[in-house]
Amino acid sequence: MRDDNIQPGRPSALTILQSHSLTMLVQQEIEHLIVGGELGAGAKLSENAIAVRLGVSRGPVREALRALEQTGLVRVEKNRGVFVRQISIEEADEIYELRAIFDQLAGRKLAAAITPEQLKELRALIERMEKAAGRDDLDAYHPLNLRFHDALVEFSGNKKLLHTYRRLVNELNLFRRHTLAQRDRLPMSTREHQKIVDAIAAGDADAAGRLLYEHVMASRERMHKAHAHSAEVVPLTHRKVTHRKSK
Repeated sequence: MRDDNIQPGRPSALTILQSHSLTMLVQQEIEHLIVGGELGAGAKLSENAIAVRLGVSRGPVREALRALEQTGLVRVEKNRGVFVRQISIEEADEIYELRAIFDQLAGRKLAAAITPEQLKELRALIERMEKAAGRDDLDAYHPLNLRFHDALVEFSGNKKLLHTYRRLVNELNLFRRHTLAQRDRLPMSTREHQKIVDAIAAGDADAAGRLLYEHVMASRERMHKAHAHSAEVVPLTHRKVTHRKSK
């Protein structure tokens, strides 16, 4: 039986839904590769190569890359292609300042309104981070750390704040992974998280906001130290060699 309401040549709602879902899956996979460092800052992204790797057509890849541009993870250059974004130290500095304010606001809001279920989830994340820190497992720790901070903002209930916050975090991901990659940093970071959650659980908005602000600004300071250290370490082949003339 023919349905006269379905117009030939027009995609059905199911087709649109399937296409949207596939695009989301492709976007998540590309994002995972970027956040995990497999696709580094400045890397050029080939639609065809990604499509072959993921076993999909180029259409969903193209749409996924457009969405990733909106999240701040990639940039599109006319006549050149799509690249993983590179964030300058100056831009990262500005982003950290904004993040500190956003986290501070989220902490204050949560201290006044957190639910037992939300508190339970935060403590469970900290427990998993402690185990990862005990193993010096940065690969396990990093996504847990991201989820912890994302959950704080998500639980605050401000959707606009969450949307803007996630874009900032995406832009900082490469920097933040580098600053966390210090052996003594993982347990220290976990202890800071525990104090933050304790303040939130106690309903102390001032302490929760202050601890989160200081936590983020301390991360910014580590970023500067890591950047300064990497600038000092110049490969021997890149050093200028001067020769003294024999007397």
